[in-house]
Amino acid sequence: MVKVSNLTKRYGDKTALDGVSFSIGVGEVVGLLGLNGAGKTTTMNILTGYISATSGDVSIGGFDITSQSGEAKRLIGYLPEQPAFYPELRVNEHLDFICGIKGVFKDKKERAEHIDAVCSRVGIADVKTRMIRNLSKGFKQRVGFAQALIGDPKVIILDEPTAGLDPSQIIEVRSLIKECGNDSTVIVSSHILSEIQTVCTRVIIINDGRLIADGAAESLTDGESLEKVFLQLVSGGVS
Repeated sequence: MVKVSNLTKRYGDKTALDGVSFSIGVGEVVGLLGLNGAGKTTTMNILTGYISATSGDVSIGGFDITSQSGEAKRLIGYLPEQPAFYPELRVNEHLDFICGIKGVFKDKKERAEHIDAVCSRVGIADVKTRMIRNLSKGFKQRVGFAQALIGDPKVIILDEPTAGLDPSQIIEVRSLIKECGNDSTVIVSSHILSEIQTVCTRVIIINDGRLIADGAAESLTDGESLEKVFLQLVSGGVS
């Protein structure tokens, strides 16, 4: 469903990504793990078509993210680390706007039913007529999650989805991520080891813009545990 080949991104003299390659199949829930500044968000921004790569290829569902961006982006739902909203809009108005941007559910009745279903799914049905600016951090994060689910995307990309949430909200979001894996390919970015271990069955570790490990959460390269590889990374023992 997602194929990344030799992905490189440079900002002047700085190389943010250096020849990263991986593939993710249908229905996988994959964690993108790395320290802050490792290149995770850059990878996600390229996968979603927000920025372009210096070199390399990305395809979503067989569509090239650059030359077939319209087709590829219609398959993607994206929750950035800091979701952007029009704060003066009500929740249902914002989600209606997102439907329009994505070009989905043009029939008004079908669109309303879809928005209601998404709101119920992420637990914001009771606040869907409230202005976004009046919502708590937790509810705003759920609105961002709802935004990512608009159009029933085949690929859901989540950048630090539990950042800033309290413990109970984190548990709820984790449960939602697992549920999304029943119908979609899910990519979760985090710098927190426990977050990845809880929701993902496969882990891709990036350090200094390079892919250093890719495998099942229980056993990565050469049979090493995820904990061991990550501890080496934190201590500076992985290059």
